[in-house]
Amino acid sequence: MASETGAADTASSEPQARHVVYCGVCSLPPEYCEFGGTAKKCKDWLEKNHPDLHEKLYSEEAVAATLSTLSLDAQKRAAKDSQKKEAKAAAAEAKAAETKAQAQILIKRVERNKRKYVTAVSGLEAHGMDLKKVAKEWGKKFATGSSVTKTASGGEEVVVQGDNSDEIFDWVVDIAGVPEANVDCIEDKKKKAA
Repeated sequence: MASETGAADTASSEPQARHVVYCGVCSLPPEYCEFGGTAKKCKDWLEKNHPDLHEKLYSEEAVAATLSTLSLDAQKRAAKDSQKKEAKAAAAEAKAAETKAQAQILIKRVERNKRKYVTAVSGLEAHGMDLKKVAKEWGKKFATGSSVTKTASGGEEVVVQGDNSDEIFDWVVDIAGVPEANVDCIEDKKKKAA
């Protein structure tokens, strides 16, 4: 019987594994989200998914207790730094939204030989789309070859075999959620050699 209690004592004295919660936005533990650059988004995510931990970290008492341990100068610096970080994050979000709203998607139908066409689509990466995944999806959807190619200007575009410009326009507007005003369809004719 003494051996049974000895085994139980050693089992309880071993360290147990801790369950650590990681932020869904910045992938840091919530205690360190303020250093990730997306503090506001992290705070909203934590409030939605783990309200108990949010209360523990961001309640009035927790913030007051944290600030009371700092000196007056450090409190002023901390307040100033947090205002700067929030302003910087808000400005970055506004800038990203503005560039996304202004970004144009060009759908070009290019004639290859007589009645053969290719459809080239550029500007998708500005709307947060992964070009390789889009090319693969379009290849399956239209049952044609599609690939990502580099343009002469240094950018990348998705090239789909065949005249699929109308279907691609519908996909970009309906599925990708890009406004119609940001999508242009252009028809390029191949120049004849003299």
